[in-house]
Amino acid sequence: MSQNAPRVEVRLPATSTDRQYPIYIGRGTLEQGAILPKLLGDRGVCLVTNETVGPLYEALVLESLGDQRKVTRVLLPDGESHKTLESFGTIVTAALEDQQERSCVFIALGGGVVGDITGFAAAAFLRGADFIQIPTTLLAQVDSSVGGKTAINHPMGKNLIGAFHQPIGVIIDTMTLNTLSEREFAAGLAEVVKYGLIADAHFFHRLLESVDALKRRDQATISEVISRCCEIKADIVNQDEREGGVRAVLNFGHTFGHAIERELGFGQWLHGEAVAVGMVIATRISVARGQIDVQVLEGLVRFLETFDLPTAPPPEMGLDDFMRAMQGDKKVQSGKIRFVLLDGLGGACVTADVDESEIAASL
Repeated sequence: MSQNAPRVEVRLPATSTDRQYPIYIGRGTLEQGAILPKLLGDRGVCLVTNETVGPLYEALVLESLGDQRKVTRVLLPDGESHKTLESFGTIVTAALEDQQERSCVFIALGGGVVGDITGFAAAAFLRGADFIQIPTTLLAQVDSSVGGKTAINHPMGKNLIGAFHQPIGVIIDTMTLNTLSEREFAAGLAEVVKYGLIADAHFFHRLLESVDALKRRDQATISEVISRCCEIKADIVNQDEREGGVRAVLNFGHTFGHAIERELGFGQWLHGEAVAVGMVIATRISVARGQIDVQVLEGLVRFLETFDLPTAPPPEMGLDDFMRAMQGDKKVQSGKIRFVLLDGLGGACVTADVDESEIAASL
């Protein structure tokens, strides 16, 4: 897509409830002033963003909202370390003090942290308010903004306090990726390649062939990649909204990744960086079990290294550190840690039958 190409709008079903919600994907969707009013009607708004994203895009959103509705603005500190009960309280208190009604709509303008906190605040506010996701990072656009998982962190683990609460719409403007740092953009690509590994072999190979275009942040390639990721996630969520079965495969790499985030301290590594290492570990175990060809592991590592993503655990973390951290993971059932492994390129399975020796050999 050239820089002068027209804006693109894509609508995808993305819910397992009795309603669907639109996902608008394209270049300049934030400038399309009709999208937000169409989703909102005449309802009040609680707009939540952070100190990094707010100065860049808040004015565009406020312009779309107009001056005829009540708008509560909340500006949070930036970073995973602020995905806390304190930030949750700040949002809810601001909405209450502004006398917002249950009919109001919370808008999350930012990355995954803002989206998760805002969605959880909406789920809890007056026992449930609607919310809209406007993700501004690649990771949030392809993953956390779709599917209705909302949460905050706890010192004992990541996303341990939260709710399933679907948005009423997602607005993805690919132009926001132009202001992302190389590190943040790369972290999003870790979640992107995950979809190929667990659900679409052709997409995985397409990504390996598209590294130059991705490095250039080519608009056509990026829009195509985001759309495919959203399609895959929407399909999986449609089958299993509350992660009672197949949705768990979306956690590929996350059990190990969350352990890294917890042990190092939230925010020391980006979520996508930790997931990148988690996927390498899980793929090594899958190779050792004969469930996936070693060429897949080599392709994954090559892709991650191309974007300077880590492929090995932090040197200070050993087996005991991983096992201790993973025991506190929210996916533990009946005292057993559940892992997502590959059972072929484009397919994944969930198992609690992974021996510590297998993990040790793959770190």
